Amino acid sequence: MTPPKKHRGRVDILRVKAGRGGKTVTVVKNFVGIGLPEKEQLAKAMQRACGTGGTVKNGQIEIQGDRREEVARILTEANFHPVFAGG
Repeated sequence: MTPPKKHRGRVDILRVKAGRGGKTVTVVKNFVGIGLPEKEQLAKAMQRACGTGGTVKNGQIEIQGDRREEVARILTEANFHPVFAGG
């Protein structure tokens, strides 16, 4: 039997529109203890699942469009605790 995976901490999922030319972006932030390569892997998985573009910028993952549900599912599968923050 494999030991259960440890929770890797809380991450915040926000829907941001300000300063983006009226476009909505889903932002995932407040990662603790993971490096840039793992964030890029998570971003790639999110882009594939959502069928949209995205990037890793300033330690945050940004996915185009309002994709909070899909992003939360991917983060839960990666043993993070996603929390919907903001509006």
